[in-house]
Amino acid sequence: MPSRYPGSISQDWEPVVLHKSKAKAQQLRDPKAVNQALRFGAPVQTVKKFDGGCNKKAVPVLNTKKLEEGTEPGSLERVPGEVRQVIQKARLEKKMSQAELAKLINERPQVVQEYENGKAVPNQAVLAKMEKILGVKLRGKNGK
Repeated sequence: MPSRYPGSISQDWEPVVLHKSKAKAQQLRDPKAVNQALRFGAPVQTVKKFDGGCNKKAVPVLNTKKLEEGTEPGSLERVPGEVRQVIQKARLEKKMSQAELAKLINERPQVVQEYENGKAVPNQAVLAKMEKILGVKLRGKNGK
């Protein structure tokens, strides 16, 4: 029978080396593995975690009640009284409800309510939208 392949046929084999898999982190923390490493003189590093194993929640730096009352220097600025009145008068002149104004400025009705009650922290973007819809000046010298 004649051979299909002209010339000599040779196989190219490379040696395959199998290694043990590395120890997983859980296995390295095992007390038996640590003691064995200490016996053989292998370097062992121990790190104590700060507040490890505690379920303590972070305590806020500033008391929120004091923040609301405004007695602490870190209190937030609220909408001034003049701006509240201007928003309310302009909205009533245009015969709009708070919900309708909120819809026109793409905000929640609660936002308009907070601005009119003076509970909101002034946001320039929201005030600009209200100025545009209501046609009154809310920012600048007249507003503050």
